Amino acid sequence: MIGHLVTSGTFSLDGGTWDVDNNVWLVGDDREVVVIDAAHDPDAIADAVGDRRLTAIVSTHAHDDHIDAAAELADRTGAPILLHPDDRVLWRMTYPDREPDRALADGDELTVAGTTLRVLHTPGHAPGAVCLYVPELGTVFTGDTLFNGGPGATGRSYSDFGLIIDSIRDRLLTLPPETVVRTGHGDGTTIGGEAPHLEEWISRGH
Repeated sequence: MIGHLVTSGTFSLDGGTWDVDNNVWLVGDDREVVVIDAAHDPDAIADAVGDRRLTAIVSTHAHDDHIDAAAELADRTGAPILLHPDDRVLWRMTYPDREPDRALADGDELTVAGTTLRVLHTPGHAPGAVCLYVPELGTVFTGDTLFNGGPGATGRSYSDFGLIIDSIRDRLLTLPPETVVRTGHGDGTTIGGEAPHLEEWISRGH
């Protein structure tokens, strides 16, 4: 089953700070669960986990609004924090004295409650951005790589528009069109709903 809560806080990078609402996703059953993107509010996330065993805190990328509750949640539960190593430069802006517990790599498979989450490295919004594809559930958790309406932002440090377009075209739009896209912010969509707009995004980006 898939759980969802929205937490609120700020995102800071390149000298600016913005108010943001983040989607926090939970995948598991009544015994164990993983959290995708521990954002802003460790108390609310811990309440959503409840008495289940938290097997991992998976970070789709290391912008501060996606990881600012990760350390406290990990300390409370003993769950490891997983992050792609290409995002260490961003991670250290929030946690200069603490490393993630495990590295994510493209093609890794994480299993929780008998369900497999497949790691897709999708750089662009951030160098180590990943998506988590769950074929059994017909869904993909895209963090800030793909939203309802287009690619994630690439106007700040460590981002690249060409890379995010490549990632979306080659790693996400190849998924079945009915795949539900569960995003890092805002409403969801489907792969089929976004695929027709690829050329429009490319022309808009240039």
